[in-house]
Amino acid sequence: MVALSFFYWAIGYPKFRYFMRFYVVAATCLIENLNLERAHEVVRCMVTNFGEIGRLKEAVGMVVEMRNQGLEASTRTLNCVVGVAMDMGSVDVARKVFDEMCERGAVPDSLTFKILISYYCKVNDVSLVDQWLCAMLDRGFVLDNATCTLVLSCFCETGGVNRALWLFRKMIGMGFKPNVINFTTLINGLCKKGSIKQAFELLEEMVTKGWKPNVHTHTILIDGMCKKGWTDKAFRLFLKLVKSESYKPNVYTYTAMISGYCKEGKVNRAEMLLTRMREQGLVPNVDTYTTLVSGYCKSGNLTRAYELINEMTKEGSPPNMCTYNAVIDALFKKGRVQEADKQLDVALKHGLQADEVTYTILIMEKCKQSELKHALIILSKMIKVGIKCDIHLYTTLISTFSRLKQMSDCERLFDDAVKHGLIPTKETYTSMICGYCRDGNTNSAIKMFERMSEHGCVPDSITYGALISGLCKKSKLDEARSYYNAMLDKGLNPCEVTRLTIAYEYCKANDPLTAMKVVDRLEKKLWVRTVNTLIRKLCSEKRVEIAASFLHKLVDKDKNLDQIMYTAFVTACYDSGHYVMVSDIQEKISKGIG
Repeated sequence: MVALSFFYWAIGYPKFRYFMRFYVVAATCLIENLNLERAHEVVRCMVTNFGEIGRLKEAVGMVVEMRNQGLEASTRTLNCVVGVAMDMGSVDVARKVFDEMCERGAVPDSLTFKILISYYCKVNDVSLVDQWLCAMLDRGFVLDNATCTLVLSCFCETGGVNRALWLFRKMIGMGFKPNVINFTTLINGLCKKGSIKQAFELLEEMVTKGWKPNVHTHTILIDGMCKKGWTDKAFRLFLKLVKSESYKPNVYTYTAMISGYCKEGKVNRAEMLLTRMREQGLVPNVDTYTTLVSGYCKSGNLTRAYELINEMTKEGSPPNMCTYNAVIDALFKKGRVQEADKQLDVALKHGLQADEVTYTILIMEKCKQSELKHALIILSKMIKVGIKCDIHLYTTLISTFSRLKQMSDCERLFDDAVKHGLIPTKETYTSMICGYCRDGNTNSAIKMFERMSEHGCVPDSITYGALISGLCKKSKLDEARSYYNAMLDKGLNPCEVTRLTIAYEYCKANDPLTAMKVVDRLEKKLWVRTVNTLIRKLCSEKRVEIAASFLHKLVDKDKNLDQIMYTAFVTACYDSGHYVMVSDIQEKISKGIG
């Protein structure tokens, strides 16, 4: 024991603390004296200290080597090595040690799995959380409440609420006793998913099991209902809290309720809640004020928004960037550009930094004003300061450039987005396809259309419509028709422009039979609407012979002729001297054929 006391005294000095030989000698002496527990203690100390200076692999190698000295692997040492490795982010080392030490006789316990699971929860690696959790449950271990909360949060935040519920039920079946925080975490996940009914069912189960929901649980439910648009139901629950003797609404509860009313444009009710809140002795926080400021900005009352900003500053809750973003966005939408720029300057002078929302607002405004060079400068600055752009921002820029047929810029933006790890959406691809078609480059449009599947994007009727219109403009009617048929085969309804464009282009090419085949693939309601519009267009261009063939078929299908269309046809016939056509169609109508 004297030797061990000396060991602990010595490692207080750096020259011994990080001297490998010192640990080896100490552990070997203890092994020779059959004091294996203390030897493991020395080894664990070595792992911890060497991990501090980035020499973990060296320490791990020595842990394995000590087996040759008679020190078998132990669970506590395994946990120590895995814990230090995970804290350092050395995941590969942790996995390797886990496998090697288990092979050498160390038996992982519940703590081993908790260390691994906790780490993967922190980095949101759901698949590995699931893998290690299943391995843990298979061995008969269950989580403690704290780790359970981590796991449930991880699954819920990454969209795996159903999986979280399944694991929760399974653990309860294995003897796990959930607490209020566990239930509340799941309720929060369900509310964020929009499954409010399921959240209340879980609340009932929670109460049945003897747990009382706290104000945080109720706040989550109120917030969930407000986001779902069920503000009146949320307010009824809010009133129950107000009348409750057990717990009262707090600042976050009021803020959730105020947010709900602001989203519905009921800023007067939101303001009443602010007054009520103060009467209860609660002090509104920055989020409360920002929610109200945003509500007034959206309703167009910027005067009240400015008053609230002054109030919050006086009360010691100065506006944050979110507050200014709401005001700046509202000013831009009202066309008060200089005032918006001034508010941005005020925010920056107060030491605030522009965030993703700020940059997005500025870029959107520059796009709206067609100041694309400035938009790209702002985007470049945004990336330089380390703010990640999302694919929606890139899509907005691509859409703006494509409208101006600046496809080289579109291509560069598209490639940049992919390079930054963003996945183009259906809207991104559609914007690119529209741009290529406007520019007359249908080959590139087709290539982009075919690339959609790479990112799991399924084209919709708008995407097909853009490509079909582009092909029609280049007189590539057969290609356009193949995409038109593919769209219909997939159950998509072409928009009116697409239906009319392809049918009209065939008529223009003096191929009314194919034009008829194109419209004949439509359901009756769309067929009638398309043919009516097509006849009017053909008549406006004096193509009355083709118009007549469609009108005859229309009379067969629909007795209630559109009077505007019919008048246009008759007028076009008289103007071009085709009196017999009018006579024929009138005779057909009078006989009631069809």
